[in-house]
Parts: sequence; structure tokens; C-alpha cells
Amino acid sequence: MAQIASIVYKPEGVPEPPDAYLRVDIDEAHLIEGYGIEGDAKGGHPNRQLNLMSYETLTNLRALGFYTEPGQMGEQIVIHRLDVDSLPSGARLQIGESAVVEVIKPRTGCDRFSAIQGKPLSAVEGQMGVMAKVVSSGLIRIGDAVKVLPAHV
Repeated sequence: MAQIASIVYKPEGVPEPPDAYLRVDIDEAHLIEGYGIEGDAKGGHPNRQLNLMSYETLTNLRALGFYTEPGQMGEQIVIHRLDVDSLPSGARLQIGESAVVEVIKPRTGCDRFSAIQGKPLSAVEGQMGVMAKVVSSGLIRIGDAVKVLPAHV
């Protein structure tokens, strides 16, 4: 069973240092439809409310010298036992009892990511997770089940 391994967010109004991602590790979060994680400074963008990554991918990247503690890759939700990178655009995931997110596109990274990690983006191509939007609000917690929902019309 796929489940949440980590949840982090960037608090609103707190400046981010130039050489790291500022993320706060939390045990639970409210996902808000059309926004993302409640209180997250990264929320509200129509195409990048959430960044989802696979626990297994982070384990592999750690072995290659990447910084992969919660939030260090810029991710917000880490899912154990689900290959997030293989999810197509439009795929929907139910997280916990009621939250539903929809995959928008693969995450590609940026120059800031490369500078923070000290490695080229080409070293993580196809392994950076996906950008998603929240389509149904709900409370999520570490350990909650994550289910890929049947394709919708």
C-alpha cells in the first residue's frame, strides 16, 4: 500500500535563504482545493500547488550524493511505494480519507535547484517528481494511504 512518508511546506512570510530550500516538516496538513497546503507560501499557483516525490527515488538520489532530507529537494509530499515519476498528467490520487490531487506535469527543476544541490539538472532528469493541484480538500497525515484513482472523464 502506498502511503505518505513526509509532508513539508514553506511558511508564508518567511524569507528563503539563497542556498537552501526553507521547508518545515509537519505531521499533518490541510490540502485546500485550488491552493495546495494551507499556509504554504508556494500555494495558489494554478499549475504547481504541490510537488510530489517518491520515497524510493529520494533513496536512490541520496546514494548519488543529493541532499534528500525532507524538503531538501524542494518537494512537499513524499509518497512511499508509488512511482510518482511514472504518473501521467491527469492522474488523480486520493490521499487520506478525502483529499484528491491531480498530476499536472513532471517537475523539471531550475537553476536554483542545481545550485543548492551542486549538481546539474541532467543528473535528476525524470526523477524530480510531479507537479499537482488539489481538486478536493482534506486533511492528510504521515502514514495515510495514497490510492491512484481510476481515470476520470
